[in-house]
Amino acid sequence: MSDRYFYEPRHGHGLPHDPFNAIVGPRPIGWISSVSAQGVLNLAPYSFFNAFNYVPPILGFSSISEKDSLANIRETGEFVWNLVTRPLADAMNQTCEAVPPDVNEFELAHLTPEASRIVKVPRVAESPVAMECRCTQIVQLKTHEGTDIPTWVVFGEVVGVHIDPRLLNQGVYDTARADVVLRGGGPADYFTVGPDQLFKMHRPQGGGRNLPR
Repeated sequence: MSDRYFYEPRHGHGLPHDPFNAIVGPRPIGWISSVSAQGVLNLAPYSFFNAFNYVPPILGFSSISEKDSLANIRETGEFVWNLVTRPLADAMNQTCEAVPPDVNEFELAHLTPEASRIVKVPRVAESPVAMECRCTQIVQLKTHEGTDIPTWVVFGEVVGVHIDPRLLNQGVYDTARADVVLRGGGPADYFTVGPDQLFKMHRPQGGGRNLPR
C-alpha cells in the first residue's frame, strides 16, 4: 500500500489548507493594470499567471469570478503586466484590497501611473519591468463534464516591453538581480529568487528546437 497522502478534490482535501496552489508553485504574480471605459484606473495582483508563447509573446492570468480587471479588459482590450519585486511587495499586497470599482488602486497603494508607449493603460512606474498587452482571448473554464466554472483566463499579446537597464547584464536579462516576488501556496506565503538559487542545465542536442534566442 502506498504511503502517499491521496485525496479527490471533488470530495475535499481533508487538510488545514488546500495544497493545490502550494504544490503548483511558487508562481510569478500577474500584477495587472487596466482602465475602465470611463477612465478609472485599476491595479490588481493575480496568483494564477504565466507566459504561454514565444512568438508572438503571449501571457495570461486567471480571474476567479468577474473582477474589475476582467471587466475593464473586456471593455478596452488592453492591459499591462507589472513585475512585483521585493521592495514593491507591500504595495502589491495593498492592491489586493477589495474596494469598489471606482477606487484607483494606484492611489490606494501610493504608486505612480506612467504612460505606456503603445496601449492606453498606464504601467507602474516603480516596477522595473512592464509588458504592454492587447487582449487576444478571454476563455471561461469548464469542468471535465462541460459545466461552466466562474473563472476566466485572459490572454494577451505583448506589444511593448519596458526593462530597467540595471537588469540587463551584457544584454541578458538577469532574473536574480530583479529580486522578483513569487506567490507560494499558504495563506500568506511568498518567495524571492536570488543568485544562490541559480543553476544551469543545457538541453540535450536537438532539444528545444525552434526557440528564439
